[in-house]
Amino acid sequence: MGKFVAWIQAFALSLGGPGLFIIAFLDSSFLSLPEINDLLLIYMVTQHKSLMAYYAASATLGSIAGCLVLYYVGRKGDKWITKSFSPARVERAMATFQRWGVMAVLIPSLLPPPAPFKIFVLLAGVAGISVGRFAAAIAIGRGIRYFGEGLLAIYYGDQAMAFIHENGRTISLWLVGLLVGGIAAFVIVKRLRRPRTTVN
Repeated sequence: MGKFVAWIQAFALSLGGPGLFIIAFLDSSFLSLPEINDLLLIYMVTQHKSLMAYYAASATLGSIAGCLVLYYVGRKGDKWITKSFSPARVERAMATFQRWGVMAVLIPSLLPPPAPFKIFVLLAGVAGISVGRFAAAIAIGRGIRYFGEGLLAIYYGDQAMAFIHENGRTISLWLVGLLVGGIAAFVIVKRLRRPRTTVN
């Protein structure tokens, strides 16, 4: 596995943006390549800061594509899920979906490894979350994560990953808090703008 990871890292570096897309796709679908995409993104941005948006977008789009593969596996049926994850874990994840809906995908997509993520992607398909809402949630979550890492790479250079490791939990909590606050503000503004019905 170590040789394969080294080979795929070198392959991705040789391709640039498309390489990030491929790594993100593989990591978000059936392979597990924790932090490799994050490390490659940060390294590439430190080498070519002007291409940060391109690299972050490539990683985001690759992750969306990979997640859609797992989503459709979940949509086809849950036999593979019950074989791959413990019943207790599946039950907890489904309870999260029933309570939070699409937010159960969006928030984990923001979080760095080793936060669980794939089980929520699979169960989004099982739960029947619409593909449009699902893809939008992944795009928002992964977009914030990868563009955020790109900005950290610009400011901190090669030390960006060390900064994320040291402050990952705090950063994640801030991101989730800002996201929830933004959604709450949007809902409140939308309700306030709703025309009031008058009773004669």
